[in-house]
Amino acid sequence: MVDEKPNKYEYEQQEYLPIPTYEQAISSRPSSSNSHLGPAEVSHDAERQGLLTGGQQQDGYQPPTAESARSSLDFLASSGENSRRSSAEALQREIQQMDVEEPADPNSRAHRFSKRITSLTHSLSSINLPFREWLPSSQYIRARLPSLPQHMRFQPNWIIVGRIFAIFLVIFIIWLFFISDLFAIGSRSLANMFPPDKLRAYVRDHIDADKISHNLQHATQFDHVAGTEGNYLLAKWVETSYQLAGLESVGLERFDVYLNYPKKGGRRVAIIHPPELTWEAKIEEELAYPPEYEAVQTMVFHGHSKMGNVTGPLIYANYGSRQDFQDLKDKGIDMQGSIVLVRYYGSQPDRSLKVKAAEQAGAVGCIIYSDPAEDGFLKGEPYPKGRYMPDDGVQRGAVGMSSWVVGDVLSPGYASLPAERRRESKDDNPGLPNIPSIPLAWRDAQKLLQALKGHGKRIEDSKATGGVPDVEWWTGDANSPTVHLMNDQIEKEREGIYNVLGKLTGVEQPEKSIIVGNHRDAWCFGGADPGSGTAVMLEVVRIFGELKKAGWRPLRTIEFASWDGEEYNMIGSTEHVEARIEDLRRDAAAYINVDVAVTGTRFKAGGPIFESVLKRILERVADPNSNKSFLDVWEESKSTMDGLGSGSDFVAFLDLAGTSSIDMGFEGDPFPYHSCYDNFDWMDKYGDPGFQYHKAMGQIWALLILEMADRPLLPLDLNVYAREVTKYVNNLETHYGSLKGPKPHPLNVQSLKAAAQQFVVQAKIFEDWGTAWSTAVTNAGGFESLTLANQRLDHNTRMAAFESDLLDIDGGLPGREQFKHIIFAPELWNNHGPAYFPGVRDAADEGEWELAQKQVDKAARILDRAARKLNA
Repeated sequence: MVDEKPNKYEYEQQEYLPIPTYEQAISSRPSSSNSHLGPAEVSHDAERQGLLTGGQQQDGYQPPTAESARSSLDFLASSGENSRRSSAEALQREIQQMDVEEPADPNSRAHRFSKRITSLTHSLSSINLPFREWLPSSQYIRARLPSLPQHMRFQPNWIIVGRIFAIFLVIFIIWLFFISDLFAIGSRSLANMFPPDKLRAYVRDHIDADKISHNLQHATQFDHVAGTEGNYLLAKWVETSYQLAGLESVGLERFDVYLNYPKKGGRRVAIIHPPELTWEAKIEEELAYPPEYEAVQTMVFHGHSKMGNVTGPLIYANYGSRQDFQDLKDKGIDMQGSIVLVRYYGSQPDRSLKVKAAEQAGAVGCIIYSDPAEDGFLKGEPYPKGRYMPDDGVQRGAVGMSSWVVGDVLSPGYASLPAERRRESKDDNPGLPNIPSIPLAWRDAQKLLQALKGHGKRIEDSKATGGVPDVEWWTGDANSPTVHLMNDQIEKEREGIYNVLGKLTGVEQPEKSIIVGNHRDAWCFGGADPGSGTAVMLEVVRIFGELKKAGWRPLRTIEFASWDGEEYNMIGSTEHVEARIEDLRRDAAAYINVDVAVTGTRFKAGGPIFESVLKRILERVADPNSNKSFLDVWEESKSTMDGLGSGSDFVAFLDLAGTSSIDMGFEGDPFPYHSCYDNFDWMDKYGDPGFQYHKAMGQIWALLILEMADRPLLPLDLNVYAREVTKYVNNLETHYGSLKGPKPHPLNVQSLKAAAQQFVVQAKIFEDWGTAWSTAVTNAGGFESLTLANQRLDHNTRMAAFESDLLDIDGGLPGREQFKHIIFAPELWNNHGPAYFPGVRDAADEGEWELAQKQVDKAARILDRAARKLNA
């Protein structure tokens, strides 16, 4: 086990080479990256031409033990052509080809200092002042001074006097140069050091699809649910990978949180009455791998489900949305005391809110099944012959209400550190359901649906029926067959989970961080979710490690994080954010999230403030299928970057800490989501044969990290953000405002429209300064004055702080005060969707118009203040 320490974060610290001094850093990598905009910058067209031609297309729960980590670490190669040494030597050859300038003796500070002094004295001696010939010589002055008696005369050592004079002269000249702004930060152009175009090309061209495949093969060897032995093994493996890459401050960060696990024989779904229909569900999936593989599979269950043993009449409620339950009520169907059967996806995509809606409708239990019309044989050939869910496949998942409480549900608003003794109760907890639930395959659901024939109302609307074969669709009613639902489980109120952290420290603004994250825990083997993201991230880490070994350092710090407990409720990332909330609000510049990296070929991203920088990157990466740039593919498909809702680890960063966030990945048709059929074999055969889209994801991810961490100007686009916020306000007015709003209580959104307009004005002024800076540096041949550099750093600080300024820190959303952002939050009744101006929408949707108006005015004040601070 990881040793517990009394400090705020529980790291297992490792020894690394010391961070270079400032002088050492600028000798191999100046702190000003002015060459990004200087003459050395190559055009996008040149890059694209080079890119687009010639390119290759348990039985039960097992807690983690420290001893278990050893066999996992044996997987790491230590020699051969893929070894650390050979890859480092290859990189050195690449860097030499890139004409990267290195000092003659990087360890000799005296050598560098003497070279600079010698150069300076030679420069001073060559100065030919225009008035020098008119100055009297020292001999002339001495000849005209009155002479003193010999015993009173002072005999100066003119050599010493001359040296003292020279020292004062040098000091004066240096002082003169500084006050006249002639010295610049990083006065040597970076075009001679790590040329940005070649740096980008190196990062893009050295992502290795085979290494990614190798990473995924290891990450999916065993099931690894949060808090279990398997996930701890993977944590140690990721930790070692970080160390081999040369990341700094590598270690595990522990939190003790509430988790639940299934018991063997503890779950049951059965028809117990009438006798002629008695039947019991199999519940468990078949083995995804042949028995000789000895691959233990996670049992079928819902994370954060309620323990219970209930019976009641069976009722079918379509997708389990509030509207579906209202429709049943309108048909006269009594749902009190019932067991409700609903299907995944549809009008209520979030499983936790299906259970919550059933609870509110009066049900005592909820069963959620995977329908073949959504992800099975009606879409195409099921696994193992195709990519879709087989008849025994079950979608596991969490049913905690993450749109109401995110992170550890027993410590909302504060981190569950091992030493933290405060705990909330599980009973009547707003983040937990109050009725038991269980997921099923359609193979089992078919028997339940067939048993409903003749009970309740026959369903004629095709939108309310699924694709399960040999079923006549009925709603069921109070006289339906009686179903027994049992969910007996292990509940751990303080179970350890482990984030894995490492970083590369920046040389210009080391306190400012670009945070890069992917979660590690999975419901079973996790081939796509999240293994594809983990495999790609480790390859990205390797690439940045190679750059570090060559002497490169970013301007801003890059933090890499492998999160634990995401599948339950984004727990690991949320507890991390809550543990360092003030630091993040002050210094986090951006969060880059990849959850599922690849399930298909359609690139998707969310986070509009990143739109411009992402488009630049998409222009530099080729689609493996079409060989077009991804920007061309993006624009041809009319793709857009929407706001972020929920469902992954960006939630805490954006909605709690106010860190500008982006989430991205390649999507495809449905796959065996959260089942044990989501494994390496599925990915290798159907998800991404050849791993070329994993490679493309690595290229996009690495280039985005490079842009965010190493551009002199932080490349977020407030003009785009202001444009999108204006759209959000107009949409709010359309739905709730005085033009088309509900009567007699329309909202007045004029104050919010005025604030949005103020944002547009201030964003333009702010971005215009960035354009002027770029022009000034370009015109100066890539050099930047001290004054301009300080203004740039202040500009970046204001940019990074803008998102935090949109937080209602002292308030939060009414009823779910953990969420602080006035523009973004998970939609209250659609966990995965974004709710723009969520405080307003929450209140208006519940008919609380006075509260909704107050939320409009509060959002307007906060937005207006944040916009004005940009240029104050």
